[in-house]
Amino acid sequence: MADPVPFPKVPQPSASRNKRAIRSTEEFARYVGLARTTVSRVLNGQPGLKQKTIDRVRRAMDETGFTLNAYALHLKGKSAASIGICVESLFTPPAVAKLAILQRKMRGRDISSMIEVVDPESTRRVIRHFMSMRVSAVVFIGHFNEAELTQRIEELSQHGVPHLVVDQAGIPNANTVALDRHKAMADMARHLIGLGHSSFGLLGLSGAPRSVQDRLSGMAGALASNGMALERNTLSLDHLHTRTSDFEFGRALAKSFLGVERVPTAFVALNDEIAVGAIHGFQEAGFRVPEDMSVSGFNNQDICLMTKPRLTSVDQQIEATVEAAAEILFGKIGHAAARRTVVRTIQPLLIVRESTGRARSAVALRGRQG
Repeated sequence: MADPVPFPKVPQPSASRNKRAIRSTEEFARYVGLARTTVSRVLNGQPGLKQKTIDRVRRAMDETGFTLNAYALHLKGKSAASIGICVESLFTPPAVAKLAILQRKMRGRDISSMIEVVDPESTRRVIRHFMSMRVSAVVFIGHFNEAELTQRIEELSQHGVPHLVVDQAGIPNANTVALDRHKAMADMARHLIGLGHSSFGLLGLSGAPRSVQDRLSGMAGALASNGMALERNTLSLDHLHTRTSDFEFGRALAKSFLGVERVPTAFVALNDEIAVGAIHGFQEAGFRVPEDMSVSGFNNQDICLMTKPRLTSVDQQIEATVEAAAEILFGKIGHAAARRTVVRTIQPLLIVRESTGRARSAVALRGRQG
């Protein structure tokens, strides 16, 4: 009796076999030793497969680094879970923090992201690219041209793509999560007024952006409630300097303010970096903070704890902002047409430290200048 013909062995994945890149599902199926249709069912998450088959394919993916071609999926009308993110800038720590936390929450739901740093005036090309990639939603983080952002949101809505705007309030028909900057500045102004201040230097708080105007409006309201006016009790010298580095901008502004006839007793900065630069500028000229002048920042970054004195600032509540953003965003995915617009306002938190103190007299400062 003839010996039985041995059944051909199924090739097993081996770490030594992944020396060349595997570029197609067909090649990958040969590597795994399974039918292409079986591998495709595993890769697409279809039910009815044995767990050992699924484990075998996933182990081979780990060994080879093979992934599905997302573009090919789009051509077939399929869409992996992904979110397109437009970021105004990656030079501002708060924006980076919001992006990082949002990505962490997305990974927890197995959602990938495509990130584009875009010019505030030029979002159309990026949005068209995101839509061509069949993203599940689009997020805007930062401050963009309002008219153009409104158009992009209208375009996304027409195509049934959910959206979310983080940081920029007041955009028509936009799902929004934004800090109450009006209240943030009102709280800061009331804190300084309570310390006896009635003259304020504005550091970087100029221009037309809504984020600046909202803060100036909040300060104006707090001043008006105490018999003062923004035009009469504040001074800005932003026009004297070009803002490139925020630290140097703050330092230069401080030295310019020391040259005016009536130096304000309190200074309110656009952000913590400008405030820290101003503190250095005042100290380099021989003045003391807060004994001669108070200085406050905005964003409550780690740098606030690294200055002497430590910096009073406004905390944006970034964790709360991203938590609200994620809740809205994940709730919108797959339900773009069925849900109404959601607007969430985040309450700021004033963090008082040693850089703000009782107002000194004008006579005392003139004495130090002399």
